[in-house]
Amino acid sequence: MVNIFFEDTEVLDLNPEFFISWLSEVVSLEELELGDLNLIFTSDDYLLGLNREHLNHDFYTDIITFDYRVAARVSGDLFVSKDMLAFNSKRLSVSFLSELHRVVAHGVLHLCGYDDKTAEDKLVMKIKENGALALIVSRET
Repeated sequence: MVNIFFEDTEVLDLNPEFFISWLSEVVSLEELELGDLNLIFTSDDYLLGLNREHLNHDFYTDIITFDYRVAARVSGDLFVSKDMLAFNSKRLSVSFLSELHRVVAHGVLHLCGYDDKTAEDKLVMKIKENGALALIVSRET
């Protein structure tokens, strides 16, 4: 089950069924099962507050992932800054929706057990993100 919430930001017109289907496929490719996943879209300031409170980090970020995985059942909360999505989509010259999909895939991959602390981990994460995004493209063609 995928739930979508908005905290301290305007509501986006997103299709929960799309996220259920797509993210189920992403997780399934990792030989895991999608459990309960909450996508919570926020403002930069809201996410900064979470970053300070829960991670002792005093900087802006695009996503914070809280992992509630039990065995092979992937569950968690993905807090995503809508402001940072907009900023990064312009900076990277990609659509807002493309950046949203990339960040959500990144968060789900963290829940699947991937990390991005080292250069090698970042490369693996980027390859996995691209694979997740390719699933969207294959649905559209």
